[in-house]
Amino acid sequence: MPSARAPADSTKPLRGGRRALVLGIGNILWADEGFGVRAVEAFHRDHVLPGDVTVMDGGTQGLYLVNYLEGIDDLLVFDAIDYGLEPGTLKLVRDGEVPKFTGAKKMSLHQTGFQEVLSAAELMGFYPGRLALIGCQPLDLEDWGGPLTQAVAGRIPTAIEAAVAILTEWGYAVGRREAPLAEGEALLGNDIDHAAYERRAETGIGT
Repeated sequence: MPSARAPADSTKPLRGGRRALVLGIGNILWADEGFGVRAVEAFHRDHVLPGDVTVMDGGTQGLYLVNYLEGIDDLLVFDAIDYGLEPGTLKLVRDGEVPKFTGAKKMSLHQTGFQEVLSAAELMGFYPGRLALIGCQPLDLEDWGGPLTQAVAGRIPTAIEAAVAILTEWGYAVGRREAPLAEGEALLGNDIDHAAYERRAETGIGT
């Protein structure tokens, strides 16, 4: 199941009924394909969000994610996207442009396609009113069990800054935590959080 959290220290909703979902998608087992998951994990760890913003690790759930879009007005997605650019390049696309990029050629056999999720949401009558995709051009998609490459991992802070700016533009109050969340409150558990996974990848344990 995907991991979703509205932080326990969140404030009351300020948007008059509007709700937002911040979603990271991808497969952490295939190097840079895990960008979206690692970005949303870091975003959740370091930021305080209002109660009308949910943060979710969508992983490789595919069409199952459509159920989580019901009742969502604004959707922000982190993902590894093949833009045909230099590895590590970030690109922001919005609204009607998003399906064109999420429906681009598959980067690998393991990629989670999100275009189908958006199409299903539209058919079911709950397509997001506002949509933004923060995509990162991958370098390596074939290193099974390997970590993000430095070209991609190094772009996570900038991707998070972009996410904060978008949510603020949409009217959601985003704050910086005084200290990162404790391990038990992290978005990802079961020893697949970024730090633990990187340690295993470096030592070869569990790969």
